[in-house]
Amino acid sequence: MTGRDDILSSIRNRRVKTAPRPALYRPPAVPDLVTVFVERVRFANAEVRLLSCDADVPVAIAELLRARNLPAVLHVPPGAASNFAWDMAPGLSLEASPPGSEDAALAIAPLAIAETGTLAYPAAADAPASWHFRAGFEIAIVRVENILPHMETALARLKERGDLGSTINFVTGPSRTGDIEQTLEIGAHGPKALAILVINA
Repeated sequence: MTGRDDILSSIRNRRVKTAPRPALYRPPAVPDLVTVFVERVRFANAEVRLLSCDADVPVAIAELLRARNLPAVLHVPPGAASNFAWDMAPGLSLEASPPGSEDAALAIAPLAIAETGTLAYPAAADAPASWHFRAGFEIAIVRVENILPHMETALARLKERGDLGSTINFVTGPSRTGDIEQTLEIGAHGPKALAILVINA
């Protein structure tokens, strides 16, 4: 018997023949989805506002743009322009064209994840994936009932709806990277700033 045979024999003898099945993963409970979501969003350096109804959206957007000294111009994705009473913010101008790197853009998030403060965007014909990479400032809208505890829950909900799409973008805070010399760069792959409007009704 050679040394090689001795080594292989020793490995085989020590190999576990049967191993216990690991316990089923159970994600931790998230007691208050909205509170946890807001906390995680702020931790990711994004702004979040709680609104009572759809009617508050136009004024909140106008205030966000004014606070950043941005023009009162909002790029709106296809099909979203009719969702809100924009005449509540008379100075606000809506643009249907895709945003540029210095523009503000609206995004409607079908789902959000409380555990990480993340927005989930499945791509669709009226919600192209590229929309979330173009604007300098993204203003996202999500409804309270669409805030789910975990990513697994969000994926299961999208699957139930048949809404997985060709891609799903998960957005947590403004775009950033530290790939180059480990120097943090904001806005590397998408918006430099993110604000989330959470609608309670």
